[in-house]
Amino acid sequence: MTDYTDDERKTLRDAGFGAMMLVSQADPGFFAMFSESMAGAKALAAAPAELRDLFKSGGMPSMPKGGAAEVESTVLGQLSQAVQILQAKAPQDVQAYKDVVVAACDQVAQAKGGVQETETAMIAKVKAAIGA
Repeated sequence: MTDYTDDERKTLRDAGFGAMMLVSQADPGFFAMFSESMAGAKALAAAPAELRDLFKSGGMPSMPKGGAAEVESTVLGQLSQAVQILQAKAPQDVQAYKDVVVAACDQVAQAKGGVQETETAMIAKVKAAIGA
């Protein structure tokens, strides 16, 4: 198992969950939020063991505060930082992390029975941030 600092673990987790939140908020809806959360959680549960353990550890992730643009900027920055952490400490996990984040975002977008243009645009931003 890779030895991450507490801050690195937090960044990896918060970035993954934050990406799902960005896609969910791209097409908001109170009831949709629940199905989207479940869909994203299923994608994270399908991650390789070490990444799955990382996502499951540490309690609830911290979500950034602020307006929509500020939250988006923070999460996209965390995603880029997460990939840098993995490249330095666990290069074998970089592609798996990218795949899991993209799969989770895709499943969140599809959870309501169709992907909206705003969700597609946000997924494109997430992919750009992680280099996918």
